[in-house]
Amino acid sequence: QGTILPAPNFNPIMDAQLLGGALQGISCEKDVLIEILTQRCNSQRLMIAEAYRDMYGRDLITDLKENLSHHFKEVMVGLMYPPASYDAHELWHALKGVDTEENCLIDILASRSNMEIFQMKEAYLMQYNTDLQQDIDSETSGHFRDTLLNLAQGTRMEGYADPSTAAQDALILWEACQQKTGEHKNMLQMILCNRSHQQLWMVFQEFQNISGQDIVDAINECYDGYFQELLVAIVLCIRDKPSYFAYRLYNAIHDFGFHNKTVIRILIARSEIDLMNIRQRYKERYGKSLFHDIKHFASGHYESALLAICAGDTEDY
Repeated sequence: QGTILPAPNFNPIMDAQLLGGALQGISCEKDVLIEILTQRCNSQRLMIAEAYRDMYGRDLITDLKENLSHHFKEVMVGLMYPPASYDAHELWHALKGVDTEENCLIDILASRSNMEIFQMKEAYLMQYNTDLQQDIDSETSGHFRDTLLNLAQGTRMEGYADPSTAAQDALILWEACQQKTGEHKNMLQMILCNRSHQQLWMVFQEFQNISGQDIVDAINECYDGYFQELLVAIVLCIRDKPSYFAYRLYNAIHDFGFHNKTVIRILIARSEIDLMNIRQRYKERYGKSLFHDIKHFASGHYESALLAICAGDTEDY
């Protein structure tokens, strides 16, 4: 359900040649970069980078960084990373930047599968020669940190569901929302980070039966700060990941000005997974298409690149 699919009749050598011409010229031909890099899938882009290195003896990412600037550069360079490396890259900058970008940590760690987390940790170690969990441990704090570390273990059960324990788990969650002690917070995050998706679906239903309240409303009422945001993100991602990302994109576009980093990260990371579904949820929930809203806020080649990844339908204009 992605918006970017493998290009038919793909020729990496010809693409590398066109990119070389676009980057080596007197003025960088940005339209050519957009035309090629947003219309090839990630594995094809990596083959282009290899052909580019063979042809020019230069690294394509380095050349993109040298020739481009601002958010347009972030989009073009971001497209060149394999998915796990891109996640690692984003997490590193979120943890090691001037301020910790908690929302980036939440978006990535709350939404990735065990396998994706495992690959991302390997990429992180290879790219930055340091351990992701150690960095989370040193750069974040409190129950927010504990929950991130739990997610970063990538030990969520898969496929398993036991109706007989769902009511017990729901009761523990309900108590955790009433009592709010450190121990209760630990139990809360342990259940949300380690039970399978199927199990948690039943737990959320039981929670509603016991408390007469939706689990998200209960968490919002009882907790605050990034711990609360992370717990809610986990619940929303388990229920419907495309809806979660539609909600994050809407906020990034409409809250306090356009939050470019979030928009770029989500569009690139989901472009080959579920961006079509995200677009659909966005339109259903907010009345306007994602394409329309990006067009309204971004401009220039940056806008063109985002719109090419988003891939609109005629009625989206």
